[in-house]
Amino acid sequence: MTGEDLRPRWVRDLTRFLPLKSQFVLTGNVRDLQVRAIGDIVAAAPLADVLAGTLADAGYADIVRYEPVGGFAILPVPGGANADPDAVLTRLGLTPANGRAAAGPDLLGAVIERLAALDGPPVALVIDFASRLIIRADALAPAEQQLFTRALVVSQIAQARPVGPDRAPRFNTIIWIVEKEGDLPDWLIIDNPRLRHIPIAAPDRAVRRAVAPSLVRGMPGGRDASAQAAEDACDDLVDATEGMLLVDLNAVAQLARTEGVQIGDVGEAVRRYKVGVTEDAWRKIEHRTIAEGAGTIGRRVMGQDHAVVHMLDIVKRAATGIGGGRRGGRPRGIAFLAGPTGVGKTELAKTVTELLFGDESAYIRFDMSEFSAEHADQRLIGAPPGYVGYDMGGELTNAVREKPFSVVLFDEIEKAHPRILDKFLQILDDGVLTSGRGDRVYFSEALIIFTSNLGIYSTGPDGVRRANVTPDQPFEEVRARVRAEIEAHFKLVLNRPEILNRFGENIIVFDFIRDDVAARIFDAMTASVLDDAKASGHEVSLSPEANAELRRLCTDDLSNGGRGIRNKIEAHLINPLARALFEREGAGPAVIRRIDAGLVTSLDLGDA
Repeated sequence: MTGEDLRPRWVRDLTRFLPLKSQFVLTGNVRDLQVRAIGDIVAAAPLADVLAGTLADAGYADIVRYEPVGGFAILPVPGGANADPDAVLTRLGLTPANGRAAAGPDLLGAVIERLAALDGPPVALVIDFASRLIIRADALAPAEQQLFTRALVVSQIAQARPVGPDRAPRFNTIIWIVEKEGDLPDWLIIDNPRLRHIPIAAPDRAVRRAVAPSLVRGMPGGRDASAQAAEDACDDLVDATEGMLLVDLNAVAQLARTEGVQIGDVGEAVRRYKVGVTEDAWRKIEHRTIAEGAGTIGRRVMGQDHAVVHMLDIVKRAATGIGGGRRGGRPRGIAFLAGPTGVGKTELAKTVTELLFGDESAYIRFDMSEFSAEHADQRLIGAPPGYVGYDMGGELTNAVREKPFSVVLFDEIEKAHPRILDKFLQILDDGVLTSGRGDRVYFSEALIIFTSNLGIYSTGPDGVRRANVTPDQPFEEVRARVRAEIEAHFKLVLNRPEILNRFGENIIVFDFIRDDVAARIFDAMTASVLDDAKASGHEVSLSPEANAELRRLCTDDLSNGGRGIRNKIEAHLINPLARALFEREGAGPAVIRRIDAGLVTSLDLGDA
């Protein structure tokens, strides 16, 4: 592939229309580096340098740059003949000093008019940061109106003249550089036959691949690397920087040089640039902690051994980096926890967080029932420009930027508005989310967990909500029914099968709390209550009769799972015990002899 083939599309468009248009508006990715091909060497260079080289190749003798702060200056032209920048600025009616002249809208308007009448070799005026010349494009101040009226008139009266040995027509060209087309008055751009709008696109894979060799050579070990190692490093750099700008690629290479990241570990340099930290928290997790995780989690999440094993598999993949894919920086792991209420879905997320980071509260949790409104996505990513709260950012994007190594829990995801679910496509696919302020927030180091009660109930043809699964069904049937209902919900109700595909085989269905598991949960919870009483200075025990009655009261109805058992223990043990201890005069050991359930449960507390 030759250097000519590698010129960006916007450069080819500009070159093609230089004989036909007197003014151009460049928009889009104007603050990024651009591809510049010199012979067989391809590198990333600032937009101004690429413009100067392109215009010089097209026969322009001088390129004047204007920006609202620094004023007028001459852009250096590769191989140009101009030896006196002050002379060029003087021809435009300016008063230069050391190759620069002052800024001002009146001066700019006057220069635009003089430029159209200037004789001699063609001159180009590049007006950078043009969007900062006006406050509001739809409500111009008098000085702003005068400036752009001058520009409009000049665009119509400018005349091209033959230049060079091939006598190609050239205008004294004006190039406006803005972020968005709407940053300039519509009447200057729309239906103006003498002005051409040229968008500058973000770099695609081919562009990143073109500049990768020059960046990789500058990394530690790049000069001495074999051809195959350099080729592999280029591929890694291109794969890991999907969606990033050339200025980001350049920064990755600079970071690698600064921190001594070798050419064979390009992915590590990209990771450090994305998340802004040097240490990889996943690599710091002790192997023994995860290896013994089944026992640790099993003590808190009972009766869900299959779910614990599946979740630990996801954690092990996250810790080892296997299966995440290099391209796009997807999250370390994704899990969709489904099942009845109170069976341990949220508890599993908390326990995994404590296992990984030593603190169960270290996870980032969002109750998606709070995001049922259509525009609630603004809470997650931030309000768009022009809306209240734009400068504050979003709750999700701010939290992940602050804690890139984290477990992010979206609780009861089915209660969120479908529009919000679309945001998760970016997260699950590319590991990135763009905030309302335009910041890119990376989820490549996060473990994403969704919980849902989908599939437990279904709506019949008559619109009546019925139980889709019941505790008397075997788990395999429960699992099959829940998964089928989840698939139907995403495919038929939400019409978003692509989200379901992102979860893949990481949909983990929890079983109902069965009788044997309920007994273990009951024993663990009552023991915890008695331990709390002992820690408060009250040694209390349960008689066998009281324990049996309490077990019956707490485990007769398991429809609410472990959470229901906890609620019953609070009603039939914690509240009456607290009442009895408050009224008891003695401070010695006590025993609960009898529990009397009623509208208000009471118990018989006596000396042991």
